[in-house]
Amino acid sequence: MNFLEKKIVEQGVVEKGNVLKVDRFLNHQMDIELFNEMGKEFKKRFKDVEINKIITIEASGIGIACVVAQHFNVPVVFAKKSKSINIEGEMYIAEVESFTHKCKNQVIVSKKLINPEDKILIIDDFLANGCALQGLISIVNDAGAEVAGIGIAIEKGFQNGGKIIRNLGYRLESLAIVQSMDPENGTIKFLPQPV
Repeated sequence: MNFLEKKIVEQGVVEKGNVLKVDRFLNHQMDIELFNEMGKEFKKRFKDVEINKIITIEASGIGIACVVAQHFNVPVVFAKKSKSINIEGEMYIAEVESFTHKCKNQVIVSKKLINPEDKILIIDDFLANGCALQGLISIVNDAGAEVAGIGIAIEKGFQNGGKIIRNLGYRLESLAIVQSMDPENGTIKFLPQPV
């Protein structure tokens, strides 16, 4: 059991509807020491890849992406879920559906922040059905940039998102892949991870 799986077992809560609550350390309250370990692990897993930028989606991915970016010494761009007055000029737009929030959002990134020369690592907290990732991939592709890799904290391996993204040919590294969850007794099983 790796460091993230251990944390999920200790502090995560399994609820009905395939919901895994990790708000005590990942996506509401943030355990920065844990994020730092995640950053080290992503740096190790993507050490053979040239990366000059990280992209994520607001809001839960931002904290993780920022800490990971310190290990790569690169900036972070996050896709916004609504247009604000401080975003000007042309934008890349993708529609994404949230598994957690059960709604569709348009996510936007200013065109001046992603260039065709960029080699981008996409970072996010969860992967369920893959809609958010497909939106971010679409934005990177629209910019003519390269998706150099995708790093996910927790993948729900029993849902189709990981399979879809891998079948599209992208290198996807998930730090914890949940094989199954039982809300009745609160147990979680993980798929084996590389050592």
